[in-house]
Amino acid sequence: MTNSAGYVGTILRVDLSSGAITTEQPGDDFYRAYFGGSGFVAYFLLKEAPPGADPLGPENRLVFASGPITGLAVGGCGRHSVGAKSPLTGGFGDSQSGGYWGSELKFAGFDAIVVHGRAAGPVYLLVQDGKAELRDAGHLWGKATAETQKLLRDEHGDPGLRVAQIGPAGERLVRYACIINDLHDAAGRTGLGAVMGSKNLKAIAVRGRNRLAVAEPKTVSDLGRWLRDNVMSLAKPMYDQGTSRLVTGLNKSGGLPTRNFQTSYFEGAAKISGEAMRNSILVGRHSCYACPVRCKRVVEVKGPTYHVSPDYGGPEYETIAALGSDCGVDDLAAIAKGSELCNAYGMDTISAGATIAFAMECFENGLLTDGDTGGTQLRFGNAAGMVEMVEKIAQRKGLGNLLAEGSARAARKIGQGAERFAMHVKGQEAPMHEPRLKQGLGLGYALSPTGADHCHNLHDIYYTSKGPGLENFKALGITQPLPASDLSPAKVRMLLYNSQWMWTLNSLAYCLFVPLNYGQVTELLRGATGWNASLWEMMKVGDRVRTMARWFNVREGLADSDDVLPDRFFTPPASGPLASTSIDKAKLDAARATYYAMTGWDDKGKPRPEKLAELALDWLA
Repeated sequence: MTNSAGYVGTILRVDLSSGAITTEQPGDDFYRAYFGGSGFVAYFLLKEAPPGADPLGPENRLVFASGPITGLAVGGCGRHSVGAKSPLTGGFGDSQSGGYWGSELKFAGFDAIVVHGRAAGPVYLLVQDGKAELRDAGHLWGKATAETQKLLRDEHGDPGLRVAQIGPAGERLVRYACIINDLHDAAGRTGLGAVMGSKNLKAIAVRGRNRLAVAEPKTVSDLGRWLRDNVMSLAKPMYDQGTSRLVTGLNKSGGLPTRNFQTSYFEGAAKISGEAMRNSILVGRHSCYACPVRCKRVVEVKGPTYHVSPDYGGPEYETIAALGSDCGVDDLAAIAKGSELCNAYGMDTISAGATIAFAMECFENGLLTDGDTGGTQLRFGNAAGMVEMVEKIAQRKGLGNLLAEGSARAARKIGQGAERFAMHVKGQEAPMHEPRLKQGLGLGYALSPTGADHCHNLHDIYYTSKGPGLENFKALGITQPLPASDLSPAKVRMLLYNSQWMWTLNSLAYCLFVPLNYGQVTELLRGATGWNASLWEMMKVGDRVRTMARWFNVREGLADSDDVLPDRFFTPPASGPLASTSIDKAKLDAARATYYAMTGWDDKGKPRPEKLAELALDWLA
């Protein structure tokens, strides 16, 4: 059992097939090698999910994991990871969520939950103060997330019960179904809600009244107070508009995906911007556990066309762009309705919006017809059609049944060259960041083990001049700015170091948006655990976890041929500020080879034995 503070020291194991619930107490070496979060996900998938396992079969593992700083009274420490073999990509599935659920899990006495098997019928897991039990969920099956949460809280007489759950989309195995907690926070990507649904696990309800042991309380409390006192000078735009503040700036620079990435400038951006939301439908701001930033939106719409409840929060940047500009929709109320439906049904807004945008382009090119859509003119700009299709996907009705498989599978089924309209990497739809603007990010899309992803990636535009972003980067030895379009070995190094840090944060379960620098995050880990932790150690954990994720994909049959981008990004957008800009494919291929070499992989992208040994991962070989 661990002697380190910051951890509870116990992992909960649930076999849904037999109903057996057990615990284990790993030692200090385990916790220090993998930290938590994405690190735990990678470890348990590699150790226990059989090679070639069906992502929707009982042998797949579903891992919920906090980190060593989860539950501290410091902004950004309210996160957790969820992971499994992805039904969307067939490879490494991993996603992070904020809110209160992760902290509550630790207060309830567990660092992580590892689930396998399949229950005979719908069940939910109740975790309270060191105890866990499976209960019948027949009365919850088919319910939207708000109703499920209310029923569980009423059933247990506890309004503080925290619920991570699937909605009807997860029950119906929509391949990009997500896991919702607190109604508006989501482990959104890679289809983890479908994995949970395949196991007949409706929800995990947690409640704990224990408080965490902290090695250096003053260190932790000082960091919490510093963040509280400086949040408005360092992160006021995040409080004011949340991530929706990105709409205006990215549109001006030509970085707002529009009409399925055909262009990157949206003429209706002002109508769906963070400013427009703040001045119209915004009614409040949510925070995660103990966080003063309060970046999450709460909106309300009262007709005449749409009614949107504030219970489901409100759309953030990715949702606004995916259901908005990428679908050519400039109706903010319709976007808010689409966001509400995704949270109610439990569905990733990025993949949902991107797949609808794919279908719209197919429709406009005659590959889908009125007969396929049930009479809907599924063209870009059709706000009502977008909202209708969100519902149909979640319910697997009509064309929605095909689109629930994701754009890559749908394109193969449609045929007729539809693949050229599917904007995905490894089967996962591209997030709402334009790789022709941020070309290091484009390389990161191609290399990401989870398919196209923006949360362990490089956002080049923050490092094109000597500003706060680059100043922080100097701690990693990156001192010189680079153009956003650069794909030189220097840019590859920038991506490599940055992605290592992002994997570190995802293993700590720490927020990407909270303005603590590298040194302060290291100090936070020391204060929580009592370790003599260093930035070097933290970066090597990020390297270790990224390498494990890559090894998992190699084991499952993914190859260097999957480290590619859609052809669309090798031609300029149809219009807008980037109308003469595209990614040079030869330069991207060269940068990919450089990345392989820099990170210790062979020319096919497989981690070399020497790299595994350097990271103490010999057991993989």
